[in-house]
Amino acid sequence: MTDLAATGVPRDLSAADDSDALTDFIVAAPDGTFGIHLLVEGVHCGGCVRKIESALADDATVVDARVNLSTRRMTAHWSGAAAHARTIVNTVESLGFRAVPFDPDVAVSEHEKQGRELLRTMAVAGFAAGNVMLLSVSVWSGHAQDMDEATRSLMHWISALIALPAVAYAGRPFFRSALRAVAARRINMDVPITLAVVLAAGMSLMQTIDGARHAYFDSSISLLFFLLIGRYLDHRARGIVRRSAERLLALGREPAVVIGEDGRQQTVAASRIRPGMALLVATGSRFPADGVVEDGESEVDTSLITGETLPQVVMTGDTVLAGSLNIGSTLVVRAGAAGDNTVLAEIVRLVESAEQKRSRYVALADRLATAYAPAVHGLAAGTFLGWIILGGLAWQPSLLIAVAVLIVTCPCALGLAVPAVQVVASGRLMQAGILLKNATALERLAEVDTIVFDKTGTLTEGRPELLDRATIADEDLNRAASLAAASGHPLARALVRAAGEAVTPEQGVEEVAGRGLEHGETRLGSRVWCGIAGDGDDDAMELWLRSAGHEPVRFRFRDRAREDAADTIAALLGKGYAVELLSGDRAATVSAMATELGIETWQARQSPADKFSRIEALAADGRMVLFVGDGLNDAPALAAAHASMSPGSAADISQNAADVVFQGGHLGPVTMALGVASSARKLVRQNFALSLGYNMIAVPLAIAGLVTPLVAALAMSASSLTVVGNALRLGWKKP
Repeated sequence: MTDLAATGVPRDLSAADDSDALTDFIVAAPDGTFGIHLLVEGVHCGGCVRKIESALADDATVVDARVNLSTRRMTAHWSGAAAHARTIVNTVESLGFRAVPFDPDVAVSEHEKQGRELLRTMAVAGFAAGNVMLLSVSVWSGHAQDMDEATRSLMHWISALIALPAVAYAGRPFFRSALRAVAARRINMDVPITLAVVLAAGMSLMQTIDGARHAYFDSSISLLFFLLIGRYLDHRARGIVRRSAERLLALGREPAVVIGEDGRQQTVAASRIRPGMALLVATGSRFPADGVVEDGESEVDTSLITGETLPQVVMTGDTVLAGSLNIGSTLVVRAGAAGDNTVLAEIVRLVESAEQKRSRYVALADRLATAYAPAVHGLAAGTFLGWIILGGLAWQPSLLIAVAVLIVTCPCALGLAVPAVQVVASGRLMQAGILLKNATALERLAEVDTIVFDKTGTLTEGRPELLDRATIADEDLNRAASLAAASGHPLARALVRAAGEAVTPEQGVEEVAGRGLEHGETRLGSRVWCGIAGDGDDDAMELWLRSAGHEPVRFRFRDRAREDAADTIAALLGKGYAVELLSGDRAATVSAMATELGIETWQARQSPADKFSRIEALAADGRMVLFVGDGLNDAPALAAAHASMSPGSAADISQNAADVVFQGGHLGPVTMALGVASSARKLVRQNFALSLGYNMIAVPLAIAGLVTPLVAALAMSASSLTVVGNALRLGWKKP
């Protein structure tokens, strides 16, 4: 994928209004298609996402179009002419949204701008609501004490002078959205809100002009105030995930110092880095690209990417990742991957991929909310006409009752029921380095009752270490390591690490694939390669060193369990999960690992087909299986399981097949993801019950004329705040 930043994204959004301005952001793919990333303004819910994607799906030339709800980033690819980008933008804007070329910096700026506007409008609405409410209390008291008409009228006019400008200013976020929707001949949640606010304020003004006894400026401005509180909290909650993704994007945008072939140094933008360039990374700087250390030794903080809390020591030959922080000495790094090809960019894509798919609960809430707006308008109109025709009321009080119905039935709580929980859950998991690739993953993780682990690279570190170092003579270790330095085999690398800096690589070493290394009469490799009798059937991996005039030396290795593997297994068993171990390794090795970790059910020598069959057999028995694996051979089992997780070090195909990818060297994310998923499911059900229960009670009362617009505003806002507050509990409680 081409780095769009390299094309020079403008900071001024208005620059994209011109048709020619889009040309610079269109990316041609090798398969002949074109792509563009757009920032879509006005996307508030899953219903907005569905409308845009459905409209573009009707365009025969559009290959795919996905909108990310958190970042509001739309990625579209199409065939045919590059100029079709303008048609795509026009399609989006015809639905009432505004589309401009995507820039992460602009996205951050726009998010902060919206937050500031919501705060300002909330402050204005709160100030006005407080003052108007004081005047209303005076009027209500005056009704009981025979307040004269002139005083009451004066109070109403003062209320109007405070409330009407405040409504006009504080209501802008809702009015703009409603006008765009109506202009596009569609209805969203802001339409009934706007109708309720405008009708309440307009009718109150008419009552004041006529010198009537009642006015409802307090209802109008109070409704706005409570709605703005709910919207600001929703804005903050969505910002948790949005900021995480945007922060990751920003990490890879550090300028780089490139060392030319003549040794001269030049500072360039990260987007101009190309594989093979030599980069100078000073102390305190972040790595602008993935690469390999070519010169120097330092410590690197990878906590934001891998979740590792301790700095990692890197030296010549070690791999470093874009976004990591160099906290030691200056390094020279040979760039391997840059831009959208880095691990950092892949993480961001995983994050966005998770949000581009909707869960069953979100889809249900969206469908209900979509049908809700027309139903609400019909109900309000029916109530208005019903009270006039059947109830014999004048149009003014009938309209007041209809306004109360509009306010009470604003579907804010229903619309927030699922997104609020998912945003908080995703944000909490992301902070722990756990990335959801599939939005339904939370729902499926909550149903899991059986967990099956792969061994190598999952339960273990996937990095063999030399055993019994103290019993091996330094001379033997150095001789073996001098040969091993010529090989990239994991056991050979373990020997070199064990020998440390004393290793002097031997020249002229020949490596025989599948057997070992040979230098003159000295061999380092398998038992058979070195001519050692016996089968060595124990739980340790081994290498033998045999040379003329010396006794053969055996080096034993073991892939150690992850630091918290035993605690994680114990915690899962303690919570009632069934735990199994499937491995392609030898029986002795698998048995030793299972015993060490307390896993009673295990199987060794498992091929990919065997693992797949075991997962299917468990499913046939009615078990909901979570498979945790990392290798290429685990991909079929990951795809077959009810839910799946892979560590960030897993093969690409395994990460693609898994529902969840976790960073770092621990297994704790498995228990955390299961705990958060279980809590999220409970909260979603509670939110549905709260929002539906509220409507079942409040709507009949409003239709019956027992709820004033002010009480309706308080009740509706309280229901939204209750749902959001209930979701935020997930961020506080321990899973």
